[in-house]
Amino acid sequence: MTIDVQFIQMPTSEAMEALVSKKLNTLARKYDWIIRAQVQFKQEKNPTGKGKICEMELSAPGPRIFAKSNEDDFEKAAASTIKELEKQLSKRKSTFQKH
Repeated sequence: MTIDVQFIQMPTSEAMEALVSKKLNTLARKYDWIIRAQVQFKQEKNPTGKGKICEMELSAPGPRIFAKSNEDDFEKAAASTIKELEKQLSKRKSTFQKH
């Protein structure tokens, strides 16, 4: 699986890239039919304290899988997004037919 990480209108972070790659690789081991992951980190001004946005899109057989979260910390946003992706992946896996 290839992983593309983008930081939009903010400085890049090697630590965040490594954290996301590690978590996505564990997903890829569990769901070996994932082809590619596109990750975007954005920062928006938000008076509620949130505004750290993480978007992830996975290419796999069938429609693309997308998840997005808005938290007060990029690590929390990435973890929340990956948790949502895992729910969607397990649903997709249950629809596959065994031959």
